[in-house]
This record gives sequence, C-alpha cells and structure tokens, in this order.
Amino acid sequence: MIYSNEVNEMCCVRQGVNHGAAPIPEEAKWVKAKEISDISGFTHGVGWCAPQQGTCKLSLNVKEGVIQECLVETIGCSGMTHSAAMASEILPGRTILEALNTDLVCDAINTAMRELFLQIVYGRTQSAFSEDGLVIGAGLEDLGKGNRSQVGTMYGTLAKGPRYLEMTDGYVTALALNEDDEIIGYKFVNFGKMMDFIKAGDDANTAFEKAQGQYGRVADAVKFIDPRKE
Repeated sequence: MIYSNEVNEMCCVRQGVNHGAAPIPEEAKWVKAKEISDISGFTHGVGWCAPQQGTCKLSLNVKEGVIQECLVETIGCSGMTHSAAMASEILPGRTILEALNTDLVCDAINTAMRELFLQIVYGRTQSAFSEDGLVIGAGLEDLGKGNRSQVGTMYGTLAKGPRYLEMTDGYVTALALNEDDEIIGYKFVNFGKMMDFIKAGDDANTAFEKAQGQYGRVADAVKFIDPRKE
C-alpha cells in the first residue's frame, strides 16, 4: 500500500471509536454484518430499463449470502421474458455480491437486483423479523393458485372511456355497464385454473366454463361489452 508524502509526515493519533457495524434485523436476529455470508433475507424489488419500456419485479430468498430462490416477473417488453428466463438460471447459487455484478441480460432486471441488494444489506427485508426467515418456495406463494403473476392491464381514452383488460382475477371477457354506460362489474376467466382443469382431463370448452367468474354488480348490468372489440 502506498501512502502520499503528506500522510507519511503525519503523527499517529489513536482511533478510539471502533464499535463495529450497527446491527441489522435478519430473520428475527440482530446481526452485525461484516461478510456477505452474514446476510440472509427474503425481499422484493422493482427495476426498469433506460428507455422505461418495461419493468421487472424480482424476488430473492437469500440464506447466508447465497441466493437460494428467485422469482423474476417482467412486463411491457417482449424481449424481457427471454431475459427473465436466463436470469432465473443465473441467479440461484450466486452470492448477492456476485449477482449484483453479473449481467442479468436485461437492464430492468439488473436495476431490480441493485434495488434488492440495497434492501437486503440494510436489513429492510420482508423476513427481517420472521424467525428462521421464509422457507424456500415462498416466492411461488406470491403467485397464488395457478402460479401466474398478479397482472393488471387497463386502457382508456378520453373519447371512449376505460377498458379493463386483465385483473388479478383473470382475463376480462366482458364489462358490465349500467344505464349510464358506467362500469359496475366484469366477467373474467382465470387462465391458471383453466389450465389446471385441462391438465386434469377436462376438454377446453369445459375448462373454459369452469374457470369463469365475475366481480361487482354484474346482475344489475343493463348491457355487456367485450373490452377488446367494442
């Protein structure tokens, strides 16, 4: 190590205050993190690319510094889905420091990794006060039944008004309107449930009917419209 001449000519003054790192909450323990292996936690983060054409929600389950589980969800850009596929292979088994400095293919995923790193190393995780943290597999629980991302897609214009296209409930098939042409409910089909019915042996039409549902004052509707065609 090379010191400048100015530092070499300084006298020595003892460093009296040296109490180490402040403890952070990790899985119901207070940890003074000094090494990457001291870090554990389950958390989420959101990232975006430079032109902000798409975004990524990234969930990581870290145990003793190593990523054990990841959930990569993307929206807004067709290429991001392929990037997410590669990122899901890259992330497990890497330390959070390796993951921070690894090309995760898409800028949105890289940015999400940066945001997660900050949360994790500062102890701002979902599992900060959960004894032993969250089990491996907790990421799938965020998806719910059918293992599908929670997606909301809405479109609206001043001239023609709003169109509900997809809710957490599922793919919207019809909007229920009152006498003033206001939305008072909607019908939907849950693709996750539909695929489960098909895998269980139902034909496509039967599965489609069984996976349908509705929300709101559908029974009071004066008319229904297809949000994609009308």
